[in-house]
This record gives sequence, structure tokens and C-alpha cells, in this order.
Amino acid sequence: MTRFFDLSHLRGDIFGGLTAGVVALPLALAFGEASGAGPIAGVYGAILVGFFAALFGGTPSQISGPTGPMIVVFAGVFASLSGDLSLVFATVILAGVIQILFGVLGFGQYIRLVPYPVVSGFMSGIGCIIIALQLARLFGHEPEGGGTIPALLEVPNAITNPNMEALAVGILTLGMVFLWPASWGRYLPGPLAALIVGTTVSLGLSNVPVLGAIPTGLPEFIMPSLSNDTVLIVFEAALILAILGAIDSLLTSLVADNMTRTRHHSNRELIGQGVGNVAAGFFGGIPGAGATMRTVVNIRTGGVTKISGMLHSLLLLAVVLILAPLASKIPHAVLAGILVKVGYDIIDLSYLRRAHRGPRFDLALMVMVLSLTVFVDLITAVVAGVVVAAVAFVKQVADTQLAAAAGENDDSKTGLSDAETALLEECGDRLTYFNLSGPLSFGAAADLGHHVRERISPKHHTSLVLDFGRVPFTDVSAVRAVETIAQDAAHAGKHLYVCGINDAVAANFEGLGVSEHLPKEIRFENRLEALTAARDWIFESEGSLEDQQPNSQAGKPAVS
Repeated sequence: MTRFFDLSHLRGDIFGGLTAGVVALPLALAFGEASGAGPIAGVYGAILVGFFAALFGGTPSQISGPTGPMIVVFAGVFASLSGDLSLVFATVILAGVIQILFGVLGFGQYIRLVPYPVVSGFMSGIGCIIIALQLARLFGHEPEGGGTIPALLEVPNAITNPNMEALAVGILTLGMVFLWPASWGRYLPGPLAALIVGTTVSLGLSNVPVLGAIPTGLPEFIMPSLSNDTVLIVFEAALILAILGAIDSLLTSLVADNMTRTRHHSNRELIGQGVGNVAAGFFGGIPGAGATMRTVVNIRTGGVTKISGMLHSLLLLAVVLILAPLASKIPHAVLAGILVKVGYDIIDLSYLRRAHRGPRFDLALMVMVLSLTVFVDLITAVVAGVVVAAVAFVKQVADTQLAAAAGENDDSKTGLSDAETALLEECGDRLTYFNLSGPLSFGAAADLGHHVRERISPKHHTSLVLDFGRVPFTDVSAVRAVETIAQDAAHAGKHLYVCGINDAVAANFEGLGVSEHLPKEIRFENRLEALTAARDWIFESEGSLEDQQPNSQAGKPAVS
């Protein structure tokens, strides 16, 4: 037991867990209401995801529960499935199962490879969506239909015909959550203070929409179901929830690592999040992930181990069993104000303020992902962002590799000995040396053959040396590019020499039939041997350079 539960930080875990639970309560109610499943579903999600993710996860100090990004997707699922609970929560269960598979298969280390502009773009887009969905509610109106566009279309009507009492409560809530002093937050979190004060003020008003009756007691078991008409919708939504929850959780884990100077276990964390979401789905809780703000609060108030996350859930369970009737008096405008602050905090303002000083492409990528997130859908935004970022990165690497091969930077002569340099000078413009550096990407391979043809003069260059000494591996594209170079050299009457081919590269050449174009007599272990062989062939076939150019100096060597 002591190996599984570390009791050495029990006092801090108690304070951290209880404080995180207090912070989580208004957010869970607000997220539940925003999701369409009801405020109690938000609390159930915080209880179940928070407890099991802490118990089985790989980030001891992390607090899990409903988060803004997850709610945006889940609300769309709830609306698209017409509120059919068996289908909706089947989606949550399937998302949890997918997360468990991610962890078992070791995908945790790859999910974190999403480029920062993509993460910034979709997180900021989600923040904009959360704010857009709550604007009309601040004025006492309820948008007709789900989604960002209906919510935005309702805003002009809400502004021109406001419910003044609801608006007053909403403005009061906004003022408190944005202006609450950080020093006071150690004792009473701003969202909880706004929840208490806003609800108390609304009790003296007569026309403020409130949550209404909230179920009490333990959650009921929900049997998931699927049909042929909905299986694709459910699977697609579950995959989005699983990926988003994984990214959200692992980013929060990195924040926790920075604060605690520890290192989380990404795959174990995915398994814990998956177990929590499976449990939430079976008992009517909305899906969750690692929650950054609640995790930070937990750590700052002493939480160190998984006990803090489990205590946070037990506190919420006590609230559900005892205080649920009081929650029925909470106005929609109060929860809307709290969620507007949540959306504002999600938007990556720190990057946006400085983005004009960084790479323009990264800013354009971030804006593209943000726009797709708000106006199309999250999965399209993330996929498009990752693809564009990957293509741009490959293009950048390819340009760098081609520049090195072409001798356009200092890498082309790196490591050349005096003897090798002398050989190149002796051969003049009859020998071209290509220094292929690093893993030869398919982006560079696409233009390598054409690039070599451009660099070799039909009249002067009679020998070509390809140096693979710093190429650890090749893919099919690179192998085919080398094959093209060999064939072009043979057709043009040029002599090709290669050196430094390791076993892995040689195996690829052999397996793909390129070795027949690279016979053993032109392969050499090192660069000096290849350059010497090329020099000898030049002199044997054409005589010395002085005889060939009696009235001129030998040309400079072509180093690429």
C-alpha cells in the first residue's frame, strides 16, 4: 500500500486536493451546463475522471476533470446525437478505450510532437468558441441550436433586448473573476467567490434564469448502444475526444513537471485518463482531461502525490450528495461569466502579443488553425495544421540539405583533410564532390538528381564523388534519387564513385535493386580512397591537367 500511495506528503496533499476541489466545483457545473448534458453531468465527470486518472495516471500532482476543449467537442457530439444518452456516453466510453490503447501502444511520446503553432491555434480557437457560446447567456438569452454560428447570431438580439437583471449578475461575475486578487485566491478562489456572490445577489431578483432542479445522490449506470446509422459519427467523435484529451492532458503534465521538477510517465498518464473517461461514460459523466488551472492550484497549495487528485474527487462527491439543492439556484449568467474567463485564459495571448517578432509562417499557421477550429471543426484544424507544418518543415530541411550538397555553405568542406583538399585542387573542374550530410529526407531527394545534373558541366566534369559518410539512413525516395544520379552519370559518360556507405544504407540499396548501378569497384570505405580513384581515372583517361590546359591554369574544384 505504501508503495502505491506515498503518505510522506499527506498534509500537503490534503490541502491541495481540497483546494482543487473547491476550484473545480463551479467549473464542473459550468462545463456540464455548457455541454448540454446538465450541470450534474459536469460534476460526475469531474468526480470519476478526476479519481481514476489520479489513481492510474502517470502525473502524480495532476488534477483531471472537464476542460474547455473537451466540452466544446462533447457539446457538438451531444447536439449531433440529439441528446441520446446511450449514444452520447458510448462516445465517451470509446474515447476512453482509445486513450488506453494509445498508452498501451506507446503513443504518448508522439502525441507531444504536435507543433506549438498548431497547439496554440486550436487552443485559442477553443477559447474563442467558449466565449462565443456564452455571450448571449450573459444577457439572459439562450441561443437557438448548438454550435458557434447560432450562438454568434443570437448576440445582436441579446444586446438589443437584454435581460437587465441577468446582465447585471453577469457583469458582476465577470468583474470578480477578472479582478479577484491573486493573494485572496489562496484562501478563496475567484470563480468560487463569483459563484457564491452572484448566486446570492440573484436571490433578490425576480427574472434571472437559473439552473433549476439538479439530481442528487449517486449516478445511475448507463448502458451504451450503437446503431449502423451512428457508428461512424460515434467513432469519429470518440477519436477526436481521445486525441484532444491526450494532448490536453500531456500538455498539463509538462506544466506539472516544470513546477515540481519531476518527469511524468506519458503512456501511463494516457491509460489513467482513458480509465477515467470509460468510468465517466458508464455513469453519465462528461469527458475530461488534465486541467491546467486546477493542477497549478493543487501544486501551489501543497499537492504532490495522487492522493491529492483523489481527495479532490471525494470532496465533489460530498457536494453532490449533500449540497445539490443549493446549486439549483445558480444563474446561467453567473456560469457564463465564469466560462468567459476560462475561454479568455485558454487563448494564447502571450504568443499573440509577440508573434509579429517571430517567424511569419508560424503566425500564419496559428491563425489558420484558429480559424478552422472556430468555423469548421477541430479535427480538420488539427490535421490541416499538422500536415502544413510537416510539409513546411520538410521543405526547410530539404533546402538546407541541398544547400549543403551544393557547397552553398561551409558544411561542404567540413572534415576534409589536407590530402583530400589537395586532390580536389589537383583535379580542378573535372571532379565534382557532393558531401551528403545527415538523414537524406524525401524532400531533398525529390530535387537531388536534378540538382546534380545542373552542377555537372557536360564538357569539363568527368568524375563525380558522392560521400555518404554522414548519412545514417535513407528512405525509398533517397534511394531512387541515387539510382537516378547513377543512371544519368552512366548515360553522360561520367564516372561515379561513392564512399562511406554504412550497412543500413547498403541494405536499402541492395533491397531496392540500386546496387547494380553501384558496383563494388566504385565503392570505397572512405573519402580519400574515392577521391584518389577519381583522380587516377581522370589522369589515366585524359592525361595530366597541365597537358590538357597548356595555356591556362587548372580550374577550381567543384565542391558540393
